[in-house]
Amino acid sequence: MRAAVLGTPIEHSLSPVIHNAGYAAARLRGWAYERIECSIERLPGLIADLGPQWAGLSLTMPLKEVGLAVAEEVSPVAAALGACNTLVRLPSGGWRAENTDAPGMVDALGWGGVSTAHRVAILGAGGTARAALAAAAELKAAVVEVHARRPSAVDELRPVAADLGLPVLEYVPWPEPVRVAQADVVVSTLPFGVADELVVPWRPETVVFDAVYKPWPTPLAASAEAAGCRIVSGLDLLLAQAVHQFEMFTGVSAPVDAMRRALFAAESL
Repeated sequence: MRAAVLGTPIEHSLSPVIHNAGYAAARLRGWAYERIECSIERLPGLIADLGPQWAGLSLTMPLKEVGLAVAEEVSPVAAALGACNTLVRLPSGGWRAENTDAPGMVDALGWGGVSTAHRVAILGAGGTARAALAAAAELKAAVVEVHARRPSAVDELRPVAADLGLPVLEYVPWPEPVRVAQADVVVSTLPFGVADELVVPWRPETVVFDAVYKPWPTPLAASAEAAGCRIVSGLDLLLAQAVHQFEMFTGVSAPVDAMRRALFAAESL
C-alpha cells in the first residue's frame, strides 16, 4: 500500500519521516509513504492515474483548496473550512476530502494541557486561521479574537465562524499586545518573522501555540516561555495532524510515541 504528500515545493517535507516511522512501529509491512511534487494544474490528472494501492494523500500548499474539487465526498469540517489537507481512498475508488489540521490543532493543544478555553486570540487571518477557528469551536470558546492588519480579511472568516457555530468573532487591529495577553489561548498563524517585534505582557496562565516550527523557537514563543506560559509548536501540529491521517489511511491506531521520536530526531539534524 502507498501514500504520499503532494505539493510544491515538497522536498523538505517531514511527513514521510512521520508516516514511515508509524508504519515500521505498527509493523505494517509493505506500506510506504513518499513525496510527490505536484502543482494545482497537475493534481486532477495525477489523482486520476493512481491505482488501487494508493490509500491516501496528504495535501500541502498550494493544493488545499483544489483538493476539494477532485473529491467525491467532502467531510463537514473540510467543507466548513473550504480546505482539505487529506484525501482518503473510498471503496468506490474515488476520494474523500478531510481536514486534519483542525482536529490536529485540538490534539496538540490537548498535549499542552488545554481542553477548554473562554477567550482565544488568533494572530493572522490566512488559511491556518480557519483551522484555528475550528479548534476554538472544539474548545467551546465564548470569545474569539482575530488580530490582523485588514478588517476585510477577518470579514472573510465570518462565514466560516458561523458555520462552525462560534458565537462571537471580534476583529482586533494589529498590533494590540495587551489584548493578546488577555487570551486564555493564543494561536499564532503568522509566517516566521511577522510577530518578531511584538512585545506581549504575557500572563503565565496563557497557553501559546505558534504554528511555525522552523526556525525554533520563534521570538514570540521564546518570550512567552520565559514568562512561564505553556508552549505548543508547529511541530506538535505537524505530528498531530499526521496521526489523524495515518489512522484514516491504515485503519490502525497510530503509534504516536514512535512517530514523535522520529519527527523530533529528524528536525534536530
